[in-house]
Parts: sequence; structure tokens; C-alpha cells
Amino acid sequence: MAEITLTARAAKRINEIMVSEPAGSSLRISVNGGGCSGFSYAFDITRAREAQDVAIERDGATVIVDPVSLEYMSGSTIDFVNDLIGQSFKIENPLATASCGCGTSFSL
Repeated sequence: MAEITLTARAAKRINEIMVSEPAGSSLRISVNGGGCSGFSYAFDITRAREAQDVAIERDGATVIVDPVSLEYMSGSTIDFVNDLIGQSFKIENPLATASCGCGTSFSL
């Protein structure tokens, strides 16, 4: 299974968000069934970690991914973009065969 990459921009934004969160908080990204294209990404701030969760760390920022979601995200890059549409985390997933305009939904 290929590693998930966290860009410097994403790490910087996560660190900015975590300043106002309780100590020990992390960004959890999970894949859920549903959404425009079949699967969707969910972003939550959490302090809870399960033993089997995988932690992706960069520049002091931590992203937590559960093992099932990790299978759907293998080889992905997590980035943060700030463009005309707005600011958001963007996941470039090589396993996705299609995605929708919302940027959080994809199909395999």
C-alpha cells in the first residue's frame, strides 16, 4: 500500500487550525459511502485515536486515517488550496476514476 503524502501547505493550514483546538487534537480524514460520485471524504478534528489508525505527520501537523479509509486513499496527496472558489483541503487520489465539482466526492 502506497503512502499518503501531506504537503507543506496542508501542514501549515492544519497547524493554524489546531492553535484554537485542545492539546492533542488532530485532523481525521475518512472515506464514507455516499456523495455525488459514490464515496466522499470527511474531515473532522478529534483527540481520539484507535490502535490501528495511521498517523501522517509533517512539520508538526498530524492527520489520522483509519485502516479502511487508508485502502481507498493509498498513494494520495493531501494539499490545501486557496483559489478563486475558496479555501479547502484537496485530496489528489490516484485510485479515483472520477470526482465531482464539490471536490470531496469520488468514485473508484
